[in-house]
Amino acid sequence: MSNAKSRPSFSFPAVLESLKAAGEDTRLRLVAVLGEAELTVSDLTEILGQSQPRISRHLKLLAEAGLVERHREASWIFYRRAADGAGGRIGTALLELLDRDDPVLVGDRARLVAVRAARAAAAQAYFAAHAREWDEIRRLHVPEAAVEAAVRQVLGAAPIRSLLDLGTGTGRMLEVFAPDIERGMGIDLSPDMLGVARTNLERAGIRHCLLRQSDIYAVPAPRDSFDAVIVHQVLHYLDDGGRALKEAARVLRPGGRLLVVDFAPHGLEFLRDAHAHRHLGFPRETVEGWLADAGLDLVTFRTLAPDGKAGDGLTVSLWLARDPRVLMAEADLADREIA
Repeated sequence: MSNAKSRPSFSFPAVLESLKAAGEDTRLRLVAVLGEAELTVSDLTEILGQSQPRISRHLKLLAEAGLVERHREASWIFYRRAADGAGGRIGTALLELLDRDDPVLVGDRARLVAVRAARAAAAQAYFAAHAREWDEIRRLHVPEAAVEAAVRQVLGAAPIRSLLDLGTGTGRMLEVFAPDIERGMGIDLSPDMLGVARTNLERAGIRHCLLRQSDIYAVPAPRDSFDAVIVHQVLHYLDDGGRALKEAARVLRPGGRLLVVDFAPHGLEFLRDAHAHRHLGFPRETVEGWLADAGLDLVTFRTLAPDGKAGDGLTVSLWLARDPRVLMAEADLADREIA
């Protein structure tokens, strides 16, 4: 009885449409390879050795049947196997039935490796071109490992089923938390940075985290979507940090946590000129005011000062806030129990 309630059922037409869409050799191969990675039409033409119009036509049918999902990233469109709905369930069942050592599937995966290698080379070229400026900033504050340890400590041991990383950059926060979450999403406006992040996640074998190109002020997710949101070293690039935190709060579930990591006020003007920093850090009260305006309660504030560089280095500040709605519900329940 409990299993029946926990596993949704779907209409006869929906199941039939998904089965009909998957019941063709090219489309079944597409479902299989899109279960391995997010790929473009160009990627898929290389892997399957078929023309772009043919691949596009099959993808259209699979998307209409709910077996694959598509999203746009600048001028590119990425596809992946659907995770939900009748198509998602059927796709998962079909992949479980398929023999992974089938020669057709083995060949597709081998060509996928080549496509990934080309993508990784392009991402590495972009990363190398910007490595000097990133390293220049890193030398000014405590080591990244110390910042990541503080991030984990401040967020605490409470479970995180779903995580949103706003301004994901290289995808590092998703890598750090991937073992502890059920699903993650990274948002960034730069297709080049998303290319770096996608390569890093694929190299780490992380398949339960999505990457999306989007404006940080318009997150492509409904209200109450995530248990935790991280805004790591992003606010100093933005015109309106308060607006960004309001959007982050919008997608937090009741009781969800928002972690902001950024610099304390500093006087390093070259960061504005050479690295596009719009703000030279933030006073504690500024970010706390934004969090309050977003309807969140401050939980923790912490700083990490660079060793031996007082006045010359960058102090990293961490603010943890919480959506109060679940706390209000608990208080109401407690009041009723006392009455």
